[in-house]
Amino acid sequence: MPPPVLSVRELSKNYGSLVAVDGISFEVARQEIVGLLGPNGAGKTTTINMILGVLEPSGGSIRIEEVDLAKRRSQALERTNFAAVYAPLPGNLTVEQNLRLFGLLYRVKKLGERIEQLIHEFGLDALRHAKCGVLSSGEQTRVCLAKAMLNRPRLLLLDEPTASLDPATAQEIRVMIRQFAAAGPTGVLWTSHNMYEVEEVCDRVLFLSHGKILLEGNPKTLPGEHGRETLEDLFIAVAREPLALARA
Repeated sequence: MPPPVLSVRELSKNYGSLVAVDGISFEVARQEIVGLLGPNGAGKTTTINMILGVLEPSGGSIRIEEVDLAKRRSQALERTNFAAVYAPLPGNLTVEQNLRLFGLLYRVKKLGERIEQLIHEFGLDALRHAKCGVLSSGEQTRVCLAKAMLNRPRLLLLDEPTASLDPATAQEIRVMIRQFAAAGPTGVLWTSHNMYEVEEVCDRVLFLSHGKILLEGNPKTLPGEHGRETLEDLFIAVAREPLALARA
């Protein structure tokens, strides 16, 4: 079996006496989309920021394709990319300029060819000379995802990637991401508050509560295993009754 794309072991993050992430362990396999779920303040974004190297963990380890992030940061992060609605690209640069800038940062080989390929795949031909700051939410999301796939990452981190999109555009984005994950050696870690989306997209979900992994499993069967009808019902229970679920 190939090694996991992402391996997290006993990861923790403390801010003084506040424990934001409390010794969590999980993996993301190749061609797998894993949903990282939980109410606000559960530790999702903190976890993603540690995997991105933005925050230094208080304890534990992160390995990306068996490369230890703490010991070989550059080698680990060159296998990773990221997209989120709250992290837009520079608005004063055009679509093509943004892709070229980030392609140079990632040292993408045959960058011109790769940019043309992504502009075509994401339907950005008519927007290549438009400044990103004037694009619609859906257009900006497509550009951000094109940027996130520039270096053909082994680990793709998506934090609420469709949060500001209309249903039709969100569906298009979900299809693109599933196709990307299925076509190569990439694994995806996805956060969302849209449980319909999670059930449609994710192969497996992890529910975080107070910095701990409370539940884990198939999003289609996990609610029934805990006496809930839908994934949304289970999400509400995690937010309101975490201790009762932990004892179940």
